[in-house]
Amino acid sequence: MDEPDEIGRRVQRLRAERALTQRQLAEPVYTAAYISTLESGRVRPSEAALRFLADRLGTSYEELATGRPAHLATELRLALTDAQRALATGAADEAAVLFRRLLTDAEQLDLSPERAEALLGLGDCCLESGELADAISHFEEAERLLTHEPLPRRARAVRGRAVAHLLAGELRYACYLLESAIDELNASGLGDPDALVLLYAAAIGPYMDMGAHARAAHAAELALGLAAQVQDPALVAGMHRQVARTFLAEGRMADADASLAKAQAVYRQLRLRTDLAHCHWMRGYVQAQRGELEAAEAELRTARDMLAAKRAALYTAQVEVELADVLRRLGRHDEATGLLSALLELGEHHGAVHAGGAHRLLGLIAEERGDAEAAEEHYVRALALLERSGASGDLADLCRLLGDLLRRCGRTEAALDAYRTGLGHRAVPGTTTLGPAPAAPAGTPAAPPEAG
Repeated sequence: MDEPDEIGRRVQRLRAERALTQRQLAEPVYTAAYISTLESGRVRPSEAALRFLADRLGTSYEELATGRPAHLATELRLALTDAQRALATGAADEAAVLFRRLLTDAEQLDLSPERAEALLGLGDCCLESGELADAISHFEEAERLLTHEPLPRRARAVRGRAVAHLLAGELRYACYLLESAIDELNASGLGDPDALVLLYAAAIGPYMDMGAHARAAHAAELALGLAAQVQDPALVAGMHRQVARTFLAEGRMADADASLAKAQAVYRQLRLRTDLAHCHWMRGYVQAQRGELEAAEAELRTARDMLAAKRAALYTAQVEVELADVLRRLGRHDEATGLLSALLELGEHHGAVHAGGAHRLLGLIAEERGDAEAAEEHYVRALALLERSGASGDLADLCRLLGDLLRRCGRTEAALDAYRTGLGHRAVPGTTTLGPAPAAPAGTPAAPPEAG
């Protein structure tokens, strides 16, 4: 809302254009004296007063309060739904172009909610393209703009920050962000299904990388259980967009905004496919640990196909690390090696944990083929990547693999050094996560205790 003197001049100009006296404008709710005080800028009108005056003057509350024609804000929201559709169904780089332009438009119009929406979209684009520092910056700015909004409204920004920190190898901080938000949602009764699916699904990755497998499995089951409440009607979203365009052409701004709100909600739900793909990945991982390799392959391929359809190259490659491990265990070494190259081509700075995992698997494949030199090279590169990530369980396992390899090659002292390093990285029971598991939604079982 503008300053009182600007609003006052605007009311006076519109009243004069319509040849109304102050008394005619004021009655029957207000007095001519109040209109005189308002027009002189000596009082800040309430929202109720401005809505009354806007109706009397034949304009919109938004135009009276800010000087912006209402159709500009509505057209911007319509363009944002188009950008969200592009991100939900197309490529991140194409959507990013739209979001950048809309962010500039929202800043020029001083529309904070629309600025936040554009920043969230840009953050999601950066996550999919692997630009982690930019993603964190966008999500932090969006969260700042939404400071006074309810937590469900801020969940996307929190989730985005957490995923970016996870991919950068900052596992404990990612867990902290997600568990704090989940606790706040469930403890305060704000257990919005969309928000909880986002947060639970995002928590799977850091839980797995930190060795908290039981907690990861529980989060996956909770997310998949809540997913039944999250609809995915893409055709309905398109209908709402077209209806909004019709309302806009007819000057029915409130109706257009209502249709756009419905379309935006659907496109946010479409974005949940990325998170639900992680839940299928988790199921595949659990099945692989049980030795159910064919079932694990099917789940992991489902996750990969869901992500590949979104052109989410970074996430797709990460799932392919798990799929490659299953294929290796099935004896399909060439296929596994081909999959691992996808992640390494993205660059090792895009997710140290997963790049380290790829090198570990390539080391195992090299060992199984009898190439000890190549195996050692991959293990050493994996060790360097994982040491900066905090993935203690992975580090201990990797040191054991390297030590065993060196011992078999007759390099006893080097093997002992590797084993000692691994012992130093062993996770102390109960320290793989940041404390008690977050509260579960009402009516669902609590998380099982971690295995020590």
